[in-house]
Amino acid sequence: MATNKKQMLYTPDGYRELVEELNYLKTVRREEIKADIATARSFGDLSENAEYDEARNEQARTEARIKELEELIENAVVVDEAEIDTSVVSLGSVVRVRDEADGEETEYSLVGSNEANPLIGKISDQSPIGKRLMGTREGAVIEVDAPIGTITLKVLSVTRSK
Repeated sequence: MATNKKQMLYTPDGYRELVEELNYLKTVRREEIKADIATARSFGDLSENAEYDEARNEQARTEARIKELEELIENAVVVDEAEIDTSVVSLGSVVRVRDEADGEETEYSLVGSNEANPLIGKISDQSPIGKRLMGTREGAVIEVDAPIGTITLKVLSVTRSK
C-alpha cells in the first residue's frame, strides 16, 4: 500500500527527538497507562469510574501520538549537515540577524516545520522569515513581509547548530 505522505525535512537533532519520544511512549508510557487502567479497574463498577475513563482516554491519546510519530519518522528526510555549505543559510543553520529599524539582534535556528518552536528561536524553513533567510550569506539584507509591515533584517552571522 503506497502512501502519498509528504516528506518532511529534519535536522539530526530533530529526528533524534522524534525517535526518543516514540521509544518513551512505547516502552515507558504504555506501561504506566496499563498500570493506571488496572488500578482503576480495581475500584469496581466501570460505568461510573472516572479514573478508568480518564486512563482509557489517555491510552487513546498516547496510541494516536505513537501512530503520528511512526508516520513522521517513516517520512522523515534527515539533512546531512556534513554536505552543506556552512556559509549559506540552510536547514540546521543558526543565523544572527539585526532588525534595521530598531537595531535589535535575534538568533534563529532554521529547522523543519515539525521542529519549529519560535518561543525558543527555532523557526521553520517554511516560515516567512525562514524562507527569506534560506540561501543568504553573512552580510545580506532581506525584507520580510510580516503582519506588522515589512521588516528589514541584516544577516550578521551564519553558523551550524551544535
